[in-house]
Amino acid sequence: MNPRSGSIRWGYGTNGFTNHRLTDALDVIAGLGYTGVALTLDHHHLDPYAPALARRVAGTAARLSALGLSVVVETGARYLLDPYRKHSPTLLDDDREVRLDFLRRAVAIAADLGAEAVSCWSGVLPGHVSRRQGWDRLLDGCEQVVKAAQAAGVPLGFEPEPGMLVADLAGWHALHRGLGSPDGFGLTLDLGHCRANESAEVAECVRQAAPYLVNVQVEDMRRGVHEHLEFGAGEIDFPPVLRALAECGYRGLVAVELPRHAHAAPEVAARSLAFLRAASGQPAGQPVGQPVGPPGQRRPDRQPRRAGLAELRAALLHPAPGLRAEGPAWLRGALAGVAAEPARIGAFFAAAGRRCGREPLAAVPGWSADEAARALLLSALPAAEVAGQARELYRHGDAAERRAVLRALPLLPVGPDAVDLLHDAIRTNDTRLVAAALGPYARHLDAAAWRQAVLKCVFMGIALSAVDGLDRRADRELAAMLAGLSAERHAAGRTLPDDAARLLERLEKGN
Repeated sequence: MNPRSGSIRWGYGTNGFTNHRLTDALDVIAGLGYTGVALTLDHHHLDPYAPALARRVAGTAARLSALGLSVVVETGARYLLDPYRKHSPTLLDDDREVRLDFLRRAVAIAADLGAEAVSCWSGVLPGHVSRRQGWDRLLDGCEQVVKAAQAAGVPLGFEPEPGMLVADLAGWHALHRGLGSPDGFGLTLDLGHCRANESAEVAECVRQAAPYLVNVQVEDMRRGVHEHLEFGAGEIDFPPVLRALAECGYRGLVAVELPRHAHAAPEVAARSLAFLRAASGQPAGQPVGQPVGPPGQRRPDRQPRRAGLAELRAALLHPAPGLRAEGPAWLRGALAGVAAEPARIGAFFAAAGRRCGREPLAAVPGWSADEAARALLLSALPAAEVAGQARELYRHGDAAERRAVLRALPLLPVGPDAVDLLHDAIRTNDTRLVAAALGPYARHLDAAAWRQAVLKCVFMGIALSAVDGLDRRADRELAAMLAGLSAERHAAGRTLPDDAARLLERLEKGN
């Protein structure tokens, strides 16, 4: 397999946003264009020991879904378990049961977040513990965590960490063999660690690790020095490394790991993404996360207000300060061009994000400038051509363009003629497309397809507030499906998301 470098999915670690609230950190990370986040469980970021954990996990899951962010769970908080000893206790310490409890909690949280992996490491060998005793403790602890992860259906990514008992790839392979190569026990590879701690070149380390990868971290580093550096400040030649990563077929997140840069997190994160895109040959682009406004402007657990074409037109052609100054003039010309020559819509549609921007529209909550511009472009077509053009733009567009088509459908004169686009979107694993497909136009889905789509939202962790007309259409058959899913999760020691549990309770009561 030789995938394009553009297939790499960039994430950013919340341990580089320790001066931000978690909700604000997620907003910034998504707004900058990252499509994933490496979430370190910590005092200030989804503390697994604070009250109301289930509610907080459900809220975080809803926020991640609303922002279109994938997630891996990291367990490297410094003083979460002991206020005096950094990273302690570990699986090697006398009081290692504290670490085991934490890792089990992390696995359960990851399962409820729909995380792609949970990452952990061995810890530093205590001075009074022999290497043989430490290794025995590590094997025993890892066996327990692997069983918990297997039961929860969450891959475990074990990270070699310089200075720890398992410090390099050779150590990981020894641990893997010692555990009997269990299913679900994978590798978290830190690319900087490869430069600091491995004799092989970083690209070769990637190729050797490829069959086992479930999680990748990235930063710059120098040979022999375990210091996480901004890109360009170390010695790694990134283009061949990222090319090797793409060529090996890895599909997980590649998350920036800069825990000592929280004092300037937004600026560092922006520079990092620009560097990685350039090093991997990706276009610079604009932010691709779902745009969000300042805190309090819109809540992820509320369905965006329905807007009409007149509201979208007013918001774009008479914009509030902050939107692109050239956008209104370009859009007027584009609308006139589409009306005169409908075949030109493809070029205008693709350019809308660049020319109008992707900022949220304060006047029309839930809509971004590029989505609104694309809806208006579709509305400028002759009525007889709208369904056909919408279908073509969807099939040949990127994720943002497809989502814009889905958002525009209920505003267009297409009737049920484009319902096949909903079926296509619901089959994907893109949470933003699935959520968009269940907007007002989903009234054209038949009952069976609609119920399956609602169930998929529950599986994918999409907030049910995204489903238009849920209270009106939910019926006994949907209740039976949710009850079956609830029973399966209960048997696995898990629960339904809060919104799905409330819906099931309401349906069972006949309300």
